Amino acid sequence: MTRIAALSLDQAPVASRAALEGVQKGLGFIPNAFKTLAHSPAALTGYLGLAQALGRSSLSAAEREVVALAASEINGCDYCLAAHAYFGAKAGLSDEAISQARSGTLSAVAALAHQITASRGQLSDEQIAAAREAGLGDSKIVEVVAQVTLLTLTNYLNNIATTDIDFPPSAS
Repeated sequence: MTRIAALSLDQAPVASRAALEGVQKGLGFIPNAFKTLAHSPAALTGYLGLAQALGRSSLSAAEREVVALAASEINGCDYCLAAHAYFGAKAGLSDEAISQARSGTLSAVAALAHQITASRGQLSDEQIAAAREAGLGDSKIVEVVAQVTLLTLTNYLNNIATTDIDFPPSAS
């Protein structure tokens, strides 16, 4: 049972409505995660601002989904696993790649996201060196950290809220 209700557009605070309408225009519907974030216009606006900024980062759409899957697996967020398996497939990830992203074994980006999330950012010198040896420069490392941060917000909120999953369940 949901502990924090997903708000309809009409129920949402006035200050959240324009952002929700933008999500609806972009995706064709408003996912429950955004309807839950809408309780706080500041949280919704902050999330969307960071997501939009990271959409202009050096991480490809597929890499952003890889980070989302790795972080969501560690954080135990079934909602985000379903959502990002869906978006990951749309970004070109196969079912096997989605599974490998979740376990942190798909790529250097997946491994780094998995390590950052599992260690709460307490990476060893060896882990940073391995990321660099795998071709991740400092800017890419910072962007993976930012993407993990974005996902941690929705992972934690959806776990606390027990948000109803409105994406196809993850097969992985």
